[in-house]
Parts: sequence; C-alpha cells; structure tokens
Amino acid sequence: MADPLSTSADALVLGAGIAGLAAARTLTDKGWSVIVLEARDRVGGRLWTDSSLGLPLDLGASWIHGVDGNPITKLAEEFGARTVPTDGENAVEFAADGSELPDGEWEEMEALFEEIYEEVAEMQDSTDDDMSLQAAFDQVVASRGLSEADLRRLNYYVHLVTALEYGADARDLSLWWWDQDEEFGGGEVIFPAGYNQISDGLAKGLDIRLGEIVKVVRYGNDGVAVETSQGDYVADKAVVTFPLGVLKQASVRFDPPLPGSKQGAIERLGMGVLNKVYLKFPEVFWDEDVETISYLGERLGEWCDWLNFLPFTGEPVLMAFHGGEKGFALEDLSDDEIISGAMRTLRAMFGGDIPEPVGVLITRWGRDPFSFGAYSHIPPFASGDDYDALAEPVEDVLFFAGEAASREYPSTVHGAYLSGVRAAGEM
Repeated sequence: MADPLSTSADALVLGAGIAGLAAARTLTDKGWSVIVLEARDRVGGRLWTDSSLGLPLDLGASWIHGVDGNPITKLAEEFGARTVPTDGENAVEFAADGSELPDGEWEEMEALFEEIYEEVAEMQDSTDDDMSLQAAFDQVVASRGLSEADLRRLNYYVHLVTALEYGADARDLSLWWWDQDEEFGGGEVIFPAGYNQISDGLAKGLDIRLGEIVKVVRYGNDGVAVETSQGDYVADKAVVTFPLGVLKQASVRFDPPLPGSKQGAIERLGMGVLNKVYLKFPEVFWDEDVETISYLGERLGEWCDWLNFLPFTGEPVLMAFHGGEKGFALEDLSDDEIISGAMRTLRAMFGGDIPEPVGVLITRWGRDPFSFGAYSHIPPFASGDDYDALAEPVEDVLFFAGEAASREYPSTVHGAYLSGVRAAGEM
C-alpha cells in the first residue's frame, strides 16, 4: 500500500468503480504499491447504493446476472452479503386501459416475438452488410401483415429485450453483433442490503483518493504522470477504467493521444442509458407477492416495466425502468413531471385513490459527468472486436478495464470485475 501522503506508487488505478477496485485489489495482493484516483466522493462508480429513503436502494447495478460460476457470487459469499433470488415469471401485466391482460395473452406475445426473431436471427448470417436490429425487424414484419394490436405487442416485447436490457433501442443496435455477449448460468439475485457491500468489501484497505478528477494522462517509456483536480501523481504503470461515456466525451486528455485503433473503437461503440425511478409509499396498494408489473401503455417504453421491492425489503417501494431513448428523454423532465407521469400510470392500473409517494429517487445516468451513460452497447457497423481494441494495453504502460473493455461480458458488474483482474494480470 502506498503512503497516504505519497503521490507516487508502482501503479495508479484511475477510477474506483468495480473494475478499478478489482485491479487495485489484485495488484495490492501481489505486493504492488497502488494509489486509486476517484473523481466522485464515493467508491463504486455505476454501482451506487442510496439509503436516503430509509432503506438501501441501488441506483446503478442491481443484479448478479447468472449466479453459477459468477465471480460476484463468490465475492458476495466472501463479504457476507445476503442475496435473494428474483423471478421474472412472477409477474402481472396490464393493458393501456388499466385492465389486466387475459390469461395466455403474454405467452402469445412471447411466441410472436420468438417467431419473428427466428427470421431476424437468420439475417445475422445471411446479410452481406450490417444494419440496425430495428431495420431487420421491419423487413421481417413487412411481409407478415400483422394487425395493429399484434404490432404493438411485438414492439413492446422488442423494447423489453433491447432498451431495458442493453440500454439502447433496436435501431441503435447492430444486427450482427448486438447479442454477442456471453452469460453465466443459473438464476438472478439482488442484494436487499445493497450492492455497495461488494464495492466496500473490495475497497477495504486500499489507498483510494476521492475527489480526484483526472484531467491529463501523460505516458511513455519512463512511466505515467497523471494530473488531477487536486494534484499530480506518478507511477510506473496505470490502469485506466474510465467509462466509455467519459472516453467518448474526451474529457480526459491523453498525451500522446491514444492509438487510432482505440480511438476508433471509442467512436464506434455506443453508450446507452437505463434510468430508475423509485417511489416509496405509505402503504401497499398493489399485489404484495408479484415481483414484476408490466404496463402496455399507449406510449411505447414509458412506465412500462416496474419492480416491486416489498418481497425483498419488506418496504412499500416500487421502481420503474426507462431505457434507451426513453431513458434519455426522462432526464429532460423535472422531478415533479416524472412523479406526475409515474402516478398517472399507477392510477391507471390501481385506481385513482392510491396515495402519493412519501419518498422518491430518480437517476439521470446520461447527465452524470463521470459516466455519461449507464453501460455500453454495439451499434450498427461496430463489432465485438471494438471491445477487444478498448481492452488492449498501450506501450506496456497503460492498461484498460471496465465493462466496455470486456468482450465476453460487457454491460455487467461481473464483466467489469473480470476486466480489472485481467488488466492487473497483464500488468
């Protein structure tokens, strides 16, 4: 561990998100002196637990996606962080008029999507040029003569598997590469006491300097010098874990500039958004046992996907997701406008006499100056190779980690963690 007053170390780690913490922990355990420089006033990055409503609620990452063999599962056990399984099938669905969907209608929607997507997936192999996933859907649908109702249902389901999974709409995803990522098996779990148990556990004992906004990274044969808002630091090597959104903004200057291959990857890859709105109520007015509430409203993607936190926390809290274009659009609204929209939808489903919320949390990840988005995706004409290019070391001095530097598991906490361990190993 570096001296708390020192400004030099064997290695600098730029960013105390999960990737930076993984790299710093790995290097420290190998006996390196490491200083972690973090712009925020907290560790965790896009992993952020807020307790201001009287219970821990995750504003960034929520789930371990696939518990079998997942390194975050192992960390949860190591740090004694309790997890609870979630069941996406434990759901209720409402039509735009607030009535529950008849039995079997949701299954029909799924079947329609799978039937259409079978042809779309064939186009991944048969087309000579990449296109947007939406363009491929449009081509397949054009030959089907779907009714307006079926088209609406299909578009809803496409939104679920794109904007609410990848943080980007189908028109912003590459047909060829959008789903090239790999997955761990097993169920999905959340942390009732907060995901920050993982980041706090990794951070324990590390030399982390908060409020250090990196301005310039100078590197060469003689090592690396980093200029921050608070001072200057030097080391033999550095791990760079800036989110893709920050790299795309070019708010940090590299001297010399990063290689063209890396700059090209940064330009081609996309940074999407998935925003959350938490509403805490004085009492429960919905089905206590149902986990997921879906709303097929008139406006696609608005207030369409809700999670009931009562089964996990014992508190009357609902959370709504907005992803992709709708996620970015949400950020332009005031808190009052957002709450009003949420309550309109909840009243459509549960009646006009439901109570007002007693507490609200709203994320705006697209406007966050230290992430400029939630996580990465592959737009048309980008590819999985761009993730590899982003992960490539530069001159054996700069090493890169983060979810966008993980080809196998981009957009995930476990991908970010594994990338940090990988970067430390390369170093």
